[in-house]
Amino acid sequence: MTDLPDLPDLPDQPDLPPAPEPSAAPPGPEAQAVERPEREALLQLALTELQSRRENLLQEIAALEQRREQISRDLTSSVAGQSDTIARRVKGFQEYLVGALQDLAVAAEQIELVAQPLMVQPSPLDRPAPVEDAPAPAAAGLFSRDEGLIRDLLARQQGQPDFYADPWKLRRTLEPSGAALLDEWFLSQGGRGAQPSAGSRNRNVLVAGAGIAILGELYGERFQTLVLAGQPERLGEWRRGLQDCLGLSREDFGPSSGIVLFERAEALIERADRLEERGELPFIVVDAAERVVEIPVLQFPLWLAFAAGPDELVLDDDLS
Repeated sequence: MTDLPDLPDLPDQPDLPPAPEPSAAPPGPEAQAVERPEREALLQLALTELQSRRENLLQEIAALEQRREQISRDLTSSVAGQSDTIARRVKGFQEYLVGALQDLAVAAEQIELVAQPLMVQPSPLDRPAPVEDAPAPAAAGLFSRDEGLIRDLLARQQGQPDFYADPWKLRRTLEPSGAALLDEWFLSQGGRGAQPSAGSRNRNVLVAGAGIAILGELYGERFQTLVLAGQPERLGEWRRGLQDCLGLSREDFGPSSGIVLFERAEALIERADRLEERGELPFIVVDAAERVVEIPVLQFPLWLAFAAGPDELVLDDDLS
C-alpha cells in the first residue's frame, strides 16, 4: 500500500462578521403628519375624562364637607344640649328603681307566712243598726265648714319658706297662682276635679304638696296620697319634689306609708279600694302627662288631675 505524502497545514481563516440585516426605513413626513392628529385627539379625550373626574371628585368633596358640618352641628345640639336632660332621666329612673326595690323588700317582710284561722263574718242582719248621729269618717269633699282654716293655711303657705318645718308641712313658698288653684279645688270643686297645670311638673308637685299639707291638718293620718304617672322618670321627679317640699324621707314612700307611686291606673284603683275598705281616705293625684283619667278614679272622694296644655304635652313627649 502506497503512503500518501504529507499535506502542508493551511492557515486558519478569520471569522467573518454576519451580514447586516436590512433595517426598517424611518417613517416619512407624510406618515408623521397622519399620526399627529390622532395623538392630539387621544390626548384631548384623556384630558376631558380627567377634567370630568376632577369635577366629580370636587362635588363629592363638597358634599362630604357639608355632611361633616351637619353632623358636627347635630352632635353639638343633640349631645351637648340634651346631656343634662338625659342625665336627669337616668337619675330619676335610678332613684325610682331603688325606692321600688326598698318598697318590695318592706312588703315582703310584712307577708304573713303563718296561716291565719278562718274568721266567719257575721251577717249584716246581725249587726246593730248604725247610729244616725255618728259623724262621717271623712267628709267627702265637704270643705265649706273648713273654709276659714283652709284659706288661713293657704295664706301662710305663701309667706316666707320654712326650711326647718316638721315633716308633712310645706317648706317652700306657694305661688299665688297655686294658692288660687287650691282654693278653687277645695272650696268650689269640693276636692274632686281637674285643674290646669301650673306649667311644669315641679310646680305641680309643689301645688300637690301644699294640698297634702292642708289635708294633713284636716284629717291627720286618716288619708294616703296615691300619685299616678306613667313613666319611672316622672315618678322619680314626683318623689324628689315631694321629699323636698314636705321634708320627707324614703320611708314615707311605700305600700304602708303616706305616699304611694303608681305607673298603672289599675294598680292605683285597687289600692284606693283597699284603703276605703279599711275606712281610710285615698287622695289621688294624676300627673299632667296622663292624657285621660280612668272612669273608676272619678268615684273616689278626693282626686286632683293636672291638665297640661298643648305646649307642655309636646315638650314632655320630646323628653320621653
